[in-house]
Amino acid sequence: MEKAPHPSLLQGQRLRARGAASNETGRYEPTRREAADDGWDLPEEDRLIVSEVRLERPRSALSWNRSPDLPFDRSVNPYRGCEHGCVYCFARPTHAWLNLSPGLDFETRLIARPGIGAVLDRELRARSYRVATVALGTNTDPYQPIEAKHRVMREILEVLSAFNHPTAITTKGTLVESDLDILAPMAAQGLLRVGISVTTLDPGLSRRMEPRAAAPARRLAVIRRLAQAGIPVRVMVAPVIPGLTDHELEPILAAAREAGAQGASWIMLRLPLEVAPLFRDWLDRSEPGRAAKIMARIRESRGGKDYDAAWGQRMRGEGLWSRLIGQRFDKACARLGYTNRLPPLRCDLFQPPLARGDQPSLF
Repeated sequence: MEKAPHPSLLQGQRLRARGAASNETGRYEPTRREAADDGWDLPEEDRLIVSEVRLERPRSALSWNRSPDLPFDRSVNPYRGCEHGCVYCFARPTHAWLNLSPGLDFETRLIARPGIGAVLDRELRARSYRVATVALGTNTDPYQPIEAKHRVMREILEVLSAFNHPTAITTKGTLVESDLDILAPMAAQGLLRVGISVTTLDPGLSRRMEPRAAAPARRLAVIRRLAQAGIPVRVMVAPVIPGLTDHELEPILAAAREAGAQGASWIMLRLPLEVAPLFRDWLDRSEPGRAAKIMARIRESRGGKDYDAAWGQRMRGEGLWSRLIGQRFDKACARLGYTNRLPPLRCDLFQPPLARGDQPSLF
């Protein structure tokens, strides 16, 4: 029997390859929207929910943070929202800041930021600017499918390359391969490293959980291609989902190491704010026989809650399952020959290029 549509969806709206199945109002909205029958006794026309992209004129490029859990203090985000549709994505709640839903809106109502390269160029030339690694892909994926058309990530990389700026990229998108002509020379100068996220090696589970992201085998192929181009690659086993994907920790690390990954990291599943009910709904739909067990494991690793955002714990969790995953990860990395830490990126090469109209120095 077909499940009734969620109250937040109009009658006749259809989903194809989407992570969320609802479009609940964001937490900042004073009212809650709910689809309602118009009363006309007419059959509703099927309407497939498709992605739409709006353009934003960026006023700033660099985003700053002071989180003790993060190894960087600045990042650039070429897009808002992410078409990959990963149901577990911790960035979903950011769409509420735009008066949009962290549910389907997050993966279908996307915002591209063309022109951000010029803004970044201006910010990097500021006299007060002090160079340190800039992170790309820390919120939504810079190589999601719409990058093929809008090329905002390419625009950012061209600026960072011109400035010899140290850069760290996180992605699960295959479009990273299209920028090898920029990435490989940056890596050769010690200015670049890339992290590739691999959540599972099961293509069926990946298709259900991260419906528009590349298949696991394709991500391993990206690792291989980047490594062959001389780019330091770190595999990110993220997120680890207790009771669902934690048993794949060692196979993922082995497959990524064979493909050429030098470093590795892991992050426990994070379910902040609106992500928790979206993930629980997905479990009920996708893994009905295991949903209760999986949520019990998650709560055991989060002090009895769906999520705990405490500094020092939000990335790893706590308790027995967190300790076991950490111990297994460390032993597997040692056995497979992963380096404990990738070489630091160089900051000494940073140099603003001549702007139009500038006069070259005589010395």
